[in-house]
Amino acid sequence: MTSRSHQLRCIGDGERIIPDAVSSDFRDRTTGELYEVEYPWSESSAEPAANRPNAQALRHLWAERRDSTLPIDQSGVWRYRELLPILKDDHHAVTLREGNTPLYDLPRTARLLGLDFLLAKHQGMNPTGSFKDTGMTAALSVAAERGFQWVACASTGNTSAAMAAYAARAGLRAIVFIPEGKIAWGKLSQSMDYGALTVQLQTDFDGCVKMLAELVRRHPIYLLNSVNPYRLEGQKTPAIEMCEQLDWQVPDHVIVPGGNLANGSALGKGFGELKHLGFIDRVPKISVIQAEGANPLFQWFTNAEKLLQPVTADTRATAIRIGNPASWRKAARVIEATGGWCEQASEQEIAVAKAQIGAEGIGCEPASAVTLAGLKKLHAQGRVQPGERVVLLLTGHTLKDPEYTIDFHKNLLATGVDEAEPYRKPPMVLPADEATVLRALEAEMAVTA
Repeated sequence: MTSRSHQLRCIGDGERIIPDAVSSDFRDRTTGELYEVEYPWSESSAEPAANRPNAQALRHLWAERRDSTLPIDQSGVWRYRELLPILKDDHHAVTLREGNTPLYDLPRTARLLGLDFLLAKHQGMNPTGSFKDTGMTAALSVAAERGFQWVACASTGNTSAAMAAYAARAGLRAIVFIPEGKIAWGKLSQSMDYGALTVQLQTDFDGCVKMLAELVRRHPIYLLNSVNPYRLEGQKTPAIEMCEQLDWQVPDHVIVPGGNLANGSALGKGFGELKHLGFIDRVPKISVIQAEGANPLFQWFTNAEKLLQPVTADTRATAIRIGNPASWRKAARVIEATGGWCEQASEQEIAVAKAQIGAEGIGCEPASAVTLAGLKKLHAQGRVQPGERVVLLLTGHTLKDPEYTIDFHKNLLATGVDEAEPYRKPPMVLPADEATVLRALEAEMAVTA
């Protein structure tokens, strides 16, 4: 292989194939397992390491690209393109200047938990408002370069928004399958606005996946769900960004929401590659948090049989309402390899955690807030120590699901009174009378003084 090439490796039996030989559903025909992208310099590769990228030189190159005006350099994914050489020509990259998302500190929440360092990597600050953009720019660029005219995905919302936007940017046609009535309107509106053919099926997410598999088997349509290994190549880049933003210091613990489970898998791959190539000297613990009503990985992690049993998913955190996650085996391996953990959070815990993050002036969608809800449990169990530097991955913007936020503040969510009440800020409805308004505001100010 040349320094620009790659191959696909089955995570089950390790069999390697050339990219053009992969099946339409990106699963090994013998084992049924998924593939991952392997480069000549990958730790799993049998190739000699003579052409391994130079970490010191790349650090300087990536920093210099920050001053570039080229779209590919302004992307927080393609700026690191030496670690994802998946295109034959870099000019084929389809970008909306994704990535480069902020790393916020959460001082109030840190004090509340008794932690010294608590940060949030906010992937909701991507162009379409979620972490999906980093993976979509990579996989859709591959689709465009290979000449596909149609792309498709099944989605609980964020994937459909990202795919539709990047397909529109590339001039491709997009088909979206979504479960009827189980998607936030903020997300559904995006896929329609970006011109996708949006199909609501009277089933759940897993039913949409089955329908999609049949569609791509019969027609030349490129599948862009997270089973596509190129999605993970883009989604690994926040690991690079985190280290760069921390001056190449490694977090102690990264906590990720768990839906279809590709995100934890991708970050594990990113940190692992950085360590293998000499950018960092260790990898952080990676823990995955699921909603209590959509917790197949948590159940797998805590049962003795180690068998994944799909569940009928039920949670208002729609982005992670997935009962049969495709990337569970990859995620499980990352958790175990890094010394992380898997936890679950109730609907009440998610709602309170979301409000606590909001009180920092940082909004996120409900699925993102499972990270804080899970951190509370990990800290109580002694799995997170006070002096550790913890990063919560916030996967979606607060405006993805404004109905949820409104329901919380109007006390329409069953959150329990005590912990939620200080964060609930419903709008005041007053007559347009000066004396009444002043009296009400003075009373409020006296309470909060």
